[in-house]
Amino acid sequence: MNNNDFQHFMNEAARLTRSGDLQAATSAIQSALGGAPAPGPGNAGKPGAIDVEARELPTGGRPQFVAGSFATTSGQREYKLFIPGGAGGKPLPLVVMLHGCTQTPDDFAAGTAMNDLAQPQGVYVLYPAQSQQANPQRCWNWFKHSHQQRGRGEPALLAGMTRQVMEQHAIDPDRVFVAGLSAGGAMAAILGDTYPDLYAAVGVHSGLAAGAASDLPSAMQAMQGKGAHPRSSERHVPTIVFHGDADATVHPRNGEQVAAASSAGAGAADVRQHQPAGRRRSTRSVHRDAGGQVLAEHWLVHGAAHAWSGGSARGSYTDASGPDASAEMLRFFLQHPRRPAR
Repeated sequence: MNNNDFQHFMNEAARLTRSGDLQAATSAIQSALGGAPAPGPGNAGKPGAIDVEARELPTGGRPQFVAGSFATTSGQREYKLFIPGGAGGKPLPLVVMLHGCTQTPDDFAAGTAMNDLAQPQGVYVLYPAQSQQANPQRCWNWFKHSHQQRGRGEPALLAGMTRQVMEQHAIDPDRVFVAGLSAGGAMAAILGDTYPDLYAAVGVHSGLAAGAASDLPSAMQAMQGKGAHPRSSERHVPTIVFHGDADATVHPRNGEQVAAASSAGAGAADVRQHQPAGRRRSTRSVHRDAGGQVLAEHWLVHGAAHAWSGGSARGSYTDASGPDASAEMLRFFLQHPRRPAR
């Protein structure tokens, strides 16, 4: 789909929203997004207590990639869990990976190659699966107000799933992290904002800041880089951001806003250029507080579109020529365990 077609569908969605035909507006947005892993609307979840069905999963020995499920009163989600070889002894880190629209846990795991990197580091990796019942394009419902608050909707569901895995396996509670792509990146930012007591650090790839939108019209504006500036986080969960400056699906201004929300009050950033042989050039900006603690690390990948930087062609929506976002995120996470409470 070219940019003119994309703009046509987005303009049509805006018109339908103003007329009150939200179902048709949703269809127009999904047509605009096509197969791209961009955020999208869906059915709102309902608040409810978490209902955990515990079950034993295999540990130790060779690495495994196993299926599981988690249910609440508002619904159920499947997941895949990577268990590193030798797990089951001392507590290990956990990274929660939230896929983009139209993707699945298997596809996202293949494209990011996160399991390959996690094995030598001894890291569990959890891949929640969005259902088509909750969103026809399997997008996490990042912009609906009912999915932006602690104890409600998808944030509560994903936090509950994370805690279930922590209960069933030897997970270090100070080294639990969350990352995502596009709609998954936007939801990862929301989880960092709503559950800073659970997630020690956040990774947002081609996503949007928490509070960037609250409905369909503001979501479309935010995705095009025309929305209002989202609120700054008061929790300052360390955040690493990847965004391509040629992203025509989620404007790169959103990556700047994610970093700004996490680094509010920081001084001047440490900015460096990177261009390994055979890779895209990138600009890395590191924001620190007055004490030298890293608040945010922002990678702007030059010439990159809406795809996981440095990803594998085995999965969808990847850009093998970019810097390795998976390796950099895992490095960032392991450098940022939970800070002691002040």
